[in-house]
Amino acid sequence: MNSFSGRHVVLAVSGGIAAYKAVDIARTLVDAGAHVAPIMTEDAHRFIGPVTLSALSSEKVHTSLWDDDSTIPHTRLAQRTDVIVVAPATARVISAYATGSSEDLLTATLIATRAPVVVCPAMHTEMWEHPAVQDNIALLRRRGVIIVEPEHGRLAGGDVGQGRLASTETIVSAIEAALNTAHDLAGVKVVVTAGGTREPIDAVRVIANRSSGKQGHALAEEAMRRGAEVTLITTADIATTSGIDVVRLETAAQMHRAVSSAAASADVVIMAAAVADFRPVPVSPGKWKKRDGAPTVTLEPTEDILADIASSKRPTQVLVGFAAETDDIVANAQAKLESKRLDLLVANDVSAPGVGFQYDTNAVTLFAPGATPRHVPLAGKHEIARAVLDSVAEIRSRNTDSHS
Repeated sequence: MNSFSGRHVVLAVSGGIAAYKAVDIARTLVDAGAHVAPIMTEDAHRFIGPVTLSALSSEKVHTSLWDDDSTIPHTRLAQRTDVIVVAPATARVISAYATGSSEDLLTATLIATRAPVVVCPAMHTEMWEHPAVQDNIALLRRRGVIIVEPEHGRLAGGDVGQGRLASTETIVSAIEAALNTAHDLAGVKVVVTAGGTREPIDAVRVIANRSSGKQGHALAEEAMRRGAEVTLITTADIATTSGIDVVRLETAAQMHRAVSSAAASADVVIMAAAVADFRPVPVSPGKWKKRDGAPTVTLEPTEDILADIASSKRPTQVLVGFAAETDDIVANAQAKLESKRLDLLVANDVSAPGVGFQYDTNAVTLFAPGATPRHVPLAGKHEIARAVLDSVAEIRSRNTDSHS
């Protein structure tokens, strides 16, 4: 746990029965070398005493915007910390954070920080599964907040189900990961493509695919969270986080031009878009009428964007491709990895349940030259994005070292 030596951690505790577990989290972090600044909401005082948490942390508990030693405690805590962890996070705190409501010291500190945030929900199963809570969790994930999902187990009142606060070991591991990746792409220029291209047949019809663009957008947001300067080239109509340079387009030809231009100065190019392999020729300037009978559609190959980028790739530039497969995943992925001269290939079986275009989840296998394929099991697309960018950061580090 050397990652914690000298690091500042704000441990925020809200009012749930699992608040007592924050004491063990504080002790573990302090033992690992972290400086722990605890925050407790008024409701948290109903479950544990501030004296207990103060005694095991690095400074006394902070509880109020008005009765603290500092005149602006939320900004002081938010600016000096390396990470904030909310454990447990109640439905109220999650909602306040998602909507930007700074109703107490805890939520004001969350909104005031630019440090990574780890949120550890704990509540009864019915509350955790409520659509409002799940929508708020999804929103926080899109903003780059790390969610440590609750476990299945014993809950308050003798109930059993999903909602139990994750173990101390799991939470501390998530905090450590947040610290290790917080700025590992600082100043790196990253280009991400997303969505499925649409190739016109006539004035109103197109040939398209089922790509939603969600995985590409998650990659762009995660790259920005890690400090990168991000250009997102997308066909998807999805809201993006402020700070990402967005280029919206439709066809493979348009994407080819946009990527070729952006990749020239990029350090990392991640081709997550599902680009059409073929397009109709010619394109009818008007609408084909049904009364005229079924037309004959002639197709021609589209530009091979990956091959073009690879042909001019700089030695330290990292090129990442994606492969959506339905069979022979390993063989097809290895062949694409080699033929396109990629540094990393992200392959998935889009015929598997919960995987691929129409889902908020994904499961992928990461292929790199000379390395054993690494499987990332079914998880949210933001978690998949973190795994992909972990590999990108490792590859960049190796490339930089070998050419320094």
